[in-house]
Amino acid sequence: GPIHLGGTRWAAVGDALGRILSTQGAEVTREYYFNDHGAQIDRFTRSLIAAAKGEPAPEDGYAGDYIVDIAAEVQKRAPGALDLPEAERHETFRSIGVDLMFAHIKRTLHEFGVDFDVYFHENSLFESGAVDKAVETLKGSGNLYNADGAWWLKSTDFGDDKDRVVIKSDGNAAYIAGDIAYFQDKRSRGFDLCIYMLGADHHGYIGRLKAAAAAFGDDPDTVEVMIGQMVNLVRDGQAVKMSKRAGTVITLDDLVEAIGVDAARYALVRSSVDQSIDIDLELWASAGNENPVYYVQYAHARLSSIARNAADLGLSAEGANLALLTHDREGDLIRTIGEYPRVVAKAAELREPHRVARYLEELAGAYHRFYDACRILPQGDEEPGDLHTARLALCAAARQVLANGLGLLGVSAPERM
Repeated sequence: GPIHLGGTRWAAVGDALGRILSTQGAEVTREYYFNDHGAQIDRFTRSLIAAAKGEPAPEDGYAGDYIVDIAAEVQKRAPGALDLPEAERHETFRSIGVDLMFAHIKRTLHEFGVDFDVYFHENSLFESGAVDKAVETLKGSGNLYNADGAWWLKSTDFGDDKDRVVIKSDGNAAYIAGDIAYFQDKRSRGFDLCIYMLGADHHGYIGRLKAAAAAFGDDPDTVEVMIGQMVNLVRDGQAVKMSKRAGTVITLDDLVEAIGVDAARYALVRSSVDQSIDIDLELWASAGNENPVYYVQYAHARLSSIARNAADLGLSAEGANLALLTHDREGDLIRTIGEYPRVVAKAAELREPHRVARYLEELAGAYHRFYDACRILPQGDEEPGDLHTARLALCAAARQVLANGLGLLGVSAPERM
């Protein structure tokens, strides 16, 4: 279905983390894992067929306007699809419907400023035989055993809290079978660190994914699992409950429509992923200093205005004597600017992009206080002096760091507001 708020948080955090890791010399590949195999896709397909027939969604199916829209588009592309024999009808709605849904997801992410290097399809692991191969490898190593007609991973041998079913007693693969094959696939492509970004209900995956790595004789530290907590929208002090488009959940599109891309990305990145967050729609849509993204962007716009005004006066920061910057507010701003490399390095090390957002707010605050206390450009008939030049250099540095930090978060640095 459409990307819900939890997934939207990972889009913002993951993209920022990729950018931050790149600053530290990492070669980063951003990969989106499409769950296009198994029961979820079957329910999705049956929901499309029901919508095409004008019937309510199946009890375990998906509801929402997007299902109706996709069902109508399937029928445009495959006229008479409803009249096909049952198996053929199911496959027609499945294949076209999945393609349409994924196209929507990619388009939505792109508009959010998030593009992936690889779109990986879970189903490809089954079609290619990668799942069967992974299962046979684990059987051969003795790390898979048969009990009650099912095949179990000896995950407790590798620190998990219980053994996990890989092949169920009915012969069908459990969800973890695809996860195991996917890990092997990533490692075979040369990645020495695999960072998984999963939802709040996936805590159990930390142990099982690390155990799967160890069962292959790999280092469990090649797997890192980040668990993202819930996101809630609030308006007028009340929780916003649902989206008509998606039926039961609020989506990325809903959030962007309410507060815009920049505010949405900043709001989602600003807090540790370990914390649930409430996004106050009125606050994040406002043009005031209480809105953190406005506060940071306004500092950049103000600095850009100073640069334009200086250029109009024929002033530049070239040859600035920085020893003249002795005011307390100048010192505060210089020290805050100097913290930037350390903050980014720590954000990369701890996988915590929110450190960059919080730092930018500190930098914007230091700049606003400096601006209030120190005259930057000459006024009236005042002749430009060395102190003006030095302060222009300080402003240029602050502007550059604000732009760099906003860029790491995927947020724009406007020159006018």
